[in-house]
Amino acid sequence: MSAGGAQKTSSSLIRNFTFGVEDSLSSSVGLLCGIASAQMSSSAIIATGFILIFIEALSMGIGSFLSDQSANEYQLHHAIASGNSLPGAVIMFISYFGSGFIPLFPYIFFPRAQALNLSIIFSLAALFLLGCINSAISRTPLLKNSLRMLILGGVVVIAGLLAGRLLKL
Repeated sequence: MSAGGAQKTSSSLIRNFTFGVEDSLSSSVGLLCGIASAQMSSSAIIATGFILIFIEALSMGIGSFLSDQSANEYQLHHAIASGNSLPGAVIMFISYFGSGFIPLFPYIFFPRAQALNLSIIFSLAALFLLGCINSAISRTPLLKNSLRMLILGGVVVIAGLLAGRLLKL
């Protein structure tokens, strides 16, 4: 593999990892906050969390594979070098699946009211850490990347809380 091909593959893996972790944390904590705010039982929250994490991880992994395949087919027909889609799909699945448990674990081990706050705190901290990791990899400003990840992920958390409160009415 050429240096350009290796760099393209690394870039794709970083993109899939970042997308998987961010989407998992944001959507999982958003949904869990929403259903917890709607006063669902702890067992319903946990069951919903497990189902969401597995189905979304599988969907994101398959979506990554299919989108890379489509891009590769386009590149092939336009004489642009393409790469293997499977590693990116696997990274997407693993990063989404693993990260999804960060907001779910508090609901397994703590009462619902306490779990809601811990789920938000753990998820926002993980998003900030993801920004730090991306900053180190890309050699870009640490605070800028970390705060961007934290703020944009926080928007999804707020949306989940608001949706849950509206459903509770």
